Amino acid sequence: MDGNVIGLVAVILTCGIPVAGMYTFYRVRKLRTEERLAALARGAQIPMEQELSPAAKSRRYGILLVSTGLGFFLTFAAIARFVAEPQAMTAASFGIFPLVIGLGYFVDATLIQRDSKAA
Repeated sequence: MDGNVIGLVAVILTCGIPVAGMYTFYRVRKLRTEERLAALARGAQIPMEQELSPAAKSRRYGILLVSTGLGFFLTFAAIARFVAEPQAMTAASFGIFPLVIGLGYFVDATLIQRDSKAA
């Protein structure tokens, strides 16, 4: 074994983890649908799930992206500070991307709420 196994494992995991996630999502959705159909066949009343408004969706995405961006930035900033690794600040700057996108979602949620009040 001359190190080729590491490359093979990396490729398998890179391709396998997203496929496993998609299959799991599909399977859970299928089971949920089958459960609802079986309950309807027995005559049970099933409450419909309310969909989120566009403003609520934008707010949710904004919260997730801002927290991801801040977490990414703070993690690599701490590495740069405490481990004395100056290149870690370059990696920390990549946390700005999700942060700015999340702020854009917050602006979108605000504009949607303002438009819905005006109409």
